[in-house]
Amino acid sequence: MSSADRVKIGVNGAAGRMGRRVVALISEGSGFALAGAYEKEGHPDLGKDAGFVAGCAKTHVTLRVLTASERDLQVLVDFSSPEGALYAVKAAQDIRRPAVVCATGLTADHEKKIREAAKKIAIVYAPNMSLGMNVLMHLTEQAARFLGKAYDVEIVETHHRQKKDAPSGSARGLAESVRRGSDGNFSEVHGRDGIVGARPPGELGVLSVRGGDVVGDHTVHFLGAGDRIELTHRASSRDAFAAGALRAADWVRTAPPGLYGMRDVLGLP
Repeated sequence: MSSADRVKIGVNGAAGRMGRRVVALISEGSGFALAGAYEKEGHPDLGKDAGFVAGCAKTHVTLRVLTASERDLQVLVDFSSPEGALYAVKAAQDIRRPAVVCATGLTADHEKKIREAAKKIAIVYAPNMSLGMNVLMHLTEQAARFLGKAYDVEIVETHHRQKKDAPSGSARGLAESVRRGSDGNFSEVHGRDGIVGARPPGELGVLSVRGGDVVGDHTVHFLGAGDRIELTHRASSRDAFAAGALRAADWVRTAPPGLYGMRDVLGLP
């Protein structure tokens, strides 16, 4: 594939754990070209080659601050922070380019601003970019639809010690999948302590475990009176999320303005 045929990607948060993996995958000749690599003002890696920062081949793209003058890119991928994501979406809106928002820990106010921007540009926003995780969310919804309220539902997620938000965005997405499938009004409980009494009907437990270097494990437990079903996704490498983000970027570049999720990218019902 010639360089002219490759999808030109800008990566915001390019010096972070996930941003570095996106840069690395692009540099490996994945059908994409790195059009820009961005970090916030004052970042110690500004001015360095993005490939050097990512630990891969030299890209000849210097890490710099994202501005509204970045017009060489076709899609902007953000793997930064909630505030960085809003900054990236605003920049994408200014240059009329679609965006893929991969940051976690966004509040309802952050999401409201992203929905407003999506009236003008196409945006893919998902709590987890892994293709496998998004299939798990689909399967969870289907299981909840068939099992209804006859089964109790508990979600357990495990991540590395450096993760800042809890529960994870993926766990919240799985909880939403349960609600969509069962059409139930669940009372969400984040862990239990003390004499809590018998588990009441309609409770949805979400437990967060933190430690070590775990990339991300999620299990949805459907617990019945005589049996149980466990649906699990384990991420062994951050490349699963990076590859999903690039697939979303390839899809969104031709999409009309609107807010989309990975269900749209994968064509899931």
